[in-house]
Amino acid sequence: MWGLSIEATRSGSLAFTENMLLSLIVPFDHNPGVQQAKKQDFSKRKLTDLPPELFARAKQVESLDLQVNQLKQVSLISQLENLKELFLSWNKLSEFPLEIKELGCLEVLYLNQNSVECIPNGVFAMLGKLRRLNLSSNLLSELPSDLQKCVRLEFLNLSSNRLRDLQGALGLPKLRELYVDNNRLVELPAEVFLNTGLADFRAAGNPLRRPPEEVCAGGLKEVRSYFSQMGAGGQTQPAPRVKVMFLGSSMAGKSTLCRSLRAGHAVEVGVTDRTVGIDICEVKKQGVQMLFWDFAGQEEYYLTHHVFITPHAFVILAINLASYSISEPQSFKDNVSFWINNMMMRAPCSVVLPVGTHADQCPDAHLKEEDINRKAKAMLEDRRSKLEQRISNIKDKDDPTPFTKQLNRLYQLTTYNLTLLDVMLMDCTKPAEIEKLQEHILKHIYNKDLFPNLERTLPQSYQAAESSVRDLKRNKNTPEHGIVDINELKKHTLVKDLDTEDWHSILRYLHRIGIIVWYEEIEALRVKVFTKPSFLITLFKTVVRHDLVRCLEEIPHNILQKVNSLGRQRGAWVSNLKGKATLHNSAIAALAHRSLAQLDVAKDKSIMRALAGSTNKEGELVCLLRHFDICLPTTLASPLNPNAQEFDPGREWSPSRPSVPTLVNRDTAYLFPSYLKDAGVVSNMWGEDNMEDLRVTVYFLPEIPYGVFHRLIVRACSLYSTYWVGRDYFLLGYSSTLVLLRQGSEGEDQYIQIRCRRPAASADFRRSWDLILAVMWKLSELAEQWPGLFQITCSPCRQQGCLHDFQWSDIRNLGGLDIYKVYVP
Repeated sequence: MWGLSIEATRSGSLAFTENMLLSLIVPFDHNPGVQQAKKQDFSKRKLTDLPPELFARAKQVESLDLQVNQLKQVSLISQLENLKELFLSWNKLSEFPLEIKELGCLEVLYLNQNSVECIPNGVFAMLGKLRRLNLSSNLLSELPSDLQKCVRLEFLNLSSNRLRDLQGALGLPKLRELYVDNNRLVELPAEVFLNTGLADFRAAGNPLRRPPEEVCAGGLKEVRSYFSQMGAGGQTQPAPRVKVMFLGSSMAGKSTLCRSLRAGHAVEVGVTDRTVGIDICEVKKQGVQMLFWDFAGQEEYYLTHHVFITPHAFVILAINLASYSISEPQSFKDNVSFWINNMMMRAPCSVVLPVGTHADQCPDAHLKEEDINRKAKAMLEDRRSKLEQRISNIKDKDDPTPFTKQLNRLYQLTTYNLTLLDVMLMDCTKPAEIEKLQEHILKHIYNKDLFPNLERTLPQSYQAAESSVRDLKRNKNTPEHGIVDINELKKHTLVKDLDTEDWHSILRYLHRIGIIVWYEEIEALRVKVFTKPSFLITLFKTVVRHDLVRCLEEIPHNILQKVNSLGRQRGAWVSNLKGKATLHNSAIAALAHRSLAQLDVAKDKSIMRALAGSTNKEGELVCLLRHFDICLPTTLASPLNPNAQEFDPGREWSPSRPSVPTLVNRDTAYLFPSYLKDAGVVSNMWGEDNMEDLRVTVYFLPEIPYGVFHRLIVRACSLYSTYWVGRDYFLLGYSSTLVLLRQGSEGEDQYIQIRCRRPAASADFRRSWDLILAVMWKLSELAEQWPGLFQITCSPCRQQGCLHDFQWSDIRNLGGLDIYKVYVP
């Protein structure tokens, strides 16, 4: 079953993995015996010592594979004086083998997946021919200074260690690839990026201040732009900044806390004054700039939360103690664990402060406080224990190498440190309580152990651009919507001499920290900047809201006229939303006109038309909704192409409809899967499950993020034009090949299952598996947006009577598995 490693690329084609490429480095030799002597493979033998037969032809050996063994030392390896490649991954080395320095011909050294804590000086000075070095997944806290002697080094992987600086990696003139993910780096040296040949770089999972992680998220180009601007115009350290997010169930008191902290005294919020969507405001307290984001608690809004929840935030989790029940497990789940799990998946390095509101109404408030603290800490401990057990399970496999990416992912999850503070009881009606909460928040924000990258170092150009945006917001002549042409914004800044790419780098940084919103990836919005992100929330609230039916029913006649519609059509809009979860384009345009009528944006007819759209043209609001996988068109912009090619993951494929239908006909509608009530149509089309169905089940730890299945439906619909959608069920395919997607749970395990009818002919297996793999790719790409999420993919064993599952390796690293034959009898 397992052969050479293959890796599926994003386009679906198959590519050689690193080990295969390395194997091609060995020169071809027509003498098989000589070739075998040159390349020795002792991997996966459970070795504790080097085998004696290795030294029979010691001088001939050029490549040695000792991966996946139990070696604690490699005595006598220096006898292999002509060795060029040495693979020691997946062993039990706690000390760096000093004999390696005697291998002067060594070009490739892989020591990843060990427990090496220190590499003494004097080793790498002797390895002048080294080109590739992998030290990832060890316990290194510093690099030896003589690593700089490896002047031919092209590839260096230092991920998942404990490094605090990269001084030892400076001065490597031929370095092309550098990976330092998941370390403890606060600063990156400019020398690595400026005037070097570095082509690929990763640094996620570090508490970076210079450059900030928001810059590194943009990739190598933006890091280079950052350091270039640092050298050109000096540097500055802006005021400490933190994003404060208020989360919690509906009516938990989030808005009361948010507005009271903003005002500095107790503020009463009425029942009818609930947050719709997300409210944003900026507050400066004791030298700290705090960006307050108040998230609505109704379920209908959860779908958009993932767009705005960002890493390293301070989260105020409001818990209504008056409605919280100690004896009801569901109460803890709804009010506490759901929100903590959301943060662990989306922003796993955040700090969470649970605030028990309405404490004055609870005689047993302290008992509830103790119960929440105990259960929350037990939940985090259970997650940690499960991660460690899964790591152990993979490492105990006879051959863990196909699961390397999964193991690296698990190691990464263990480095995340969501900090859960003790519950703070509050009586929100007392000013002294609000002041106490504010001091409590500031004390934690200034704790460098909790917020190591609170203070950041920026080029003056970045700070100048941010100051100009703030001035523009305060300017009375700036429209309330804050939408500014990108070139017009540049004119308002004090930075005049930046080229386009450097300017775009600044905008991306301001976008990531929440000062502006710029969607350069959306063609219709590429030339616009939202200088007031709160207006963007207003747009989302137009359609994504808990009272959408009522909003449709209340659209006045004058708004209907603006979109060339009648009251009769308004009734049809309501009926279609209730029965089919669809909204016509004209209905969305009418909702946008009504929502924005009270703002000054209504005075600018060109912007209103662009945002709202019309009966025959898609508006920018719909562009945003589709971009975030909230809806999909249910009517094609052009007829189906009968000559469209069959989908094949191994080659580039274009759908039979445009990906951005800007011009639409009058009957175009958009399906919102989250508003579906049942799955009756899908169930009827699919019928009963069969034991012979091809099945793939993807389990999620800790749980399926809210809205993932909904977004998977939207993405999967781009694969084929034939589909049926239901709540938690989805069916798609072509010809007679249909695939069912289903969201469900087994006890505590939540999963998404992909099923296909078993083909009658073996020749048809490829078509069925191509469709299944295409859906798996969509799900894998989607899940990457939740950094704290872990997936386990399984299929039932085909052997008669076997109750065990076949566990998949990472979909991008199927390890040579011929998936088209696994289920063939």
